[in-house]
Amino acid sequence: MKHTARPRAAAAVAALLTASVALTACGGDGPAARKADRAADSPASRVENPVVTTYDGGLYVLDGATLELAEDIPLEGFNRVNPAGDDRHVMVSTSTGFRVMDAVGAKLTDVEFEGSKPGHVVRHAGRTVLFTDGTGEVNVFDPEDLGGARPKSETYRSAAPHHGVAVQLANGELVTTLGTEEKRVGITVLDEDRKEIARSEECPGVHGEATAQDEAVVIGCEDGVLVYRGGALKKVQSPTAYGRVGNQAGSQESAIVLGDYKKDRDAELERPEQVSLIDTRTGRMRLVDLGTSYTFRSLARGPHGEALVLGTDGHVHVIDPEKGEVTRKIAALDPWQEPLDWQQPRPALFVRDHTAYVSDPSGRKLLAIDIESGERLATAKLPKAPNELSGVERH
Repeated sequence: MKHTARPRAAAAVAALLTASVALTACGGDGPAARKADRAADSPASRVENPVVTTYDGGLYVLDGATLELAEDIPLEGFNRVNPAGDDRHVMVSTSTGFRVMDAVGAKLTDVEFEGSKPGHVVRHAGRTVLFTDGTGEVNVFDPEDLGGARPKSETYRSAAPHHGVAVQLANGELVTTLGTEEKRVGITVLDEDRKEIARSEECPGVHGEATAQDEAVVIGCEDGVLVYRGGALKKVQSPTAYGRVGNQAGSQESAIVLGDYKKDRDAELERPEQVSLIDTRTGRMRLVDLGTSYTFRSLARGPHGEALVLGTDGHVHVIDPEKGEVTRKIAALDPWQEPLDWQQPRPALFVRDHTAYVSDPSGRKLLAIDIESGERLATAKLPKAPNELSGVERH
């Protein structure tokens, strides 16, 4: 694997994902709006390479290099954050929809994609895709059009509302989930004109997505995954009868997708100690024993395609995806335990370029760690316990 020289706390890479269709558009000022947005920045208000973390009652915006707390933004409710796909904005999932945050300007904007139960945000091939679970609506837009009014967007509506996800490929094809509020069953692939070209309903409990090298898409199931690659759709079976892969992390540097792996259907809360590696070239799944548990906020990829897992032992486990081996461990936190309620704070891992950001709710801290050296780059003490963790990231 070729290692390239790296800028230290470089601005970000954003895997701009997704798209869907049945056109709906709102005005957007495009480049003019972005120019005005940046012109309005004062040196004091501009946050370099911002990192955003939620807490109970609001959001913190921090400088990505120093971790200096730039702004505390009150916002009631349980909120989630994801990169918007450019070098300035993040998407904030609230009780009313997806709100756009100007993270560089450290402020929430008035732009919102309204809808109940906002879910997955996916970035790929120059498009950002939002899936609203409560309506089944998919909104697709160019993140470079953020910065003024709500950007022009395309809208595709699923047959029924469900907890789903969608990915638009570079050729315009849309991969999106199938299901209802009671049952999720698989995926459909639509061409650029939104005619169905492939379908599988052999994916019970469909959840989550990731893209790998050569635009291979992996969608998780309770008994394996579905892989869509080069126009072909294939089911990859789990090695156990119940083997749920519900959260995945992909990299354009690797043909192998990292996934979680749960095998106890009846557990109130399973604390798994294995992760899955799905090879999108061969259609094979390999399990890797970590010797420690982890959570859905523990998975990420490094700058060279390394698979990274934040364990409850307090270490970031670095996995060579080709060998299927843990090659080293980076000390980050004291040992911790996953809470029963998924909305309760637990350590999270967010990776941008060569830096791993790790949150420590019990210590009310945020850490920045160099992935290759393991060096602690910065530490921030926060007023309240951090929960969700993200930042600006352009792919």
